[in-house]
Amino acid sequence: MDRAQLADFLRTRREALQPEDVGLPRGPRRRTRGLRREEIAALSGMSSDYYTRIEQSRGPQPSEPMLAAIAQGLHLSLDERDHLFRLAGHSTPRRSPRTDHVSPGLMRILDRLADTPAQVINGLAEALMQTGPATALLGKDTERTGPDRSFIYRWFTDPDARLLYPEEDHRLHSRLFASDLRTANSRQGPDSPAARMAATLTELSPEFAELWSAHEVGLHRDGTKRIRHPQLGILELHCQSLYDMDQAQALLVFTATPGTESYEKLQLLPAVGERAPGT
Repeated sequence: MDRAQLADFLRTRREALQPEDVGLPRGPRRRTRGLRREEIAALSGMSSDYYTRIEQSRGPQPSEPMLAAIAQGLHLSLDERDHLFRLAGHSTPRRSPRTDHVSPGLMRILDRLADTPAQVINGLAEALMQTGPATALLGKDTERTGPDRSFIYRWFTDPDARLLYPEEDHRLHSRLFASDLRTANSRQGPDSPAARMAATLTELSPEFAELWSAHEVGLHRDGTKRIRHPQLGILELHCQSLYDMDQAQALLVFTATPGTESYEKLQLLPAVGERAPGT
């Protein structure tokens, strides 16, 4: 662990990050160049004292999960994240087409969509980051663990997952999710999380087994989704996707046509709060 270089690297990355980059107001009295230590600590989900001690070369060796949280909070690129791990005396995380490290570009865009339902997902439809309105519309999925992290897995194993869409749309979504998993499988290879999920779902779900055997791949969505909300009813939304091909991730943004009933319902999301599981 190179304490001095680690501290210097953290300081320079913090000072290079502006409040606007992470969706924070600059405020009239800000004198600090870049972000404050306590702001980075909050973005990283740790105490200000812990982060400060590391940046001042007097803290303990950070664990790998703590380093991953700091890399996310500082919006580091993959190369910068790897450098951070090496300075802290750890091996760099394995890079693969399936990664939970959201790119700085996608994070900056998501930070600017705080009032809009938006989320970053990977190739297995695991939610990596969500805005508040997204958790109100879709539920808070970033805290799920194990196979349940994947909406594709939940779709074929948990009846509650299907409450998100009207029943008449279920068959189409089943075909789309099976196609998405086949695409992820071809990208990740035969010994991959996608391949293992496909094998598991083939055993657990006759519907998935039927669709998997059809070898449908590359099915295209029309950009419109009908989402069923327990309090607001059916919302007809446009779903725009921004892809980061290097990391096999997508930023999904949900909007509605101004003047429509669905547009008015979207404005009510902050009032209804986080969508409860199984609704």
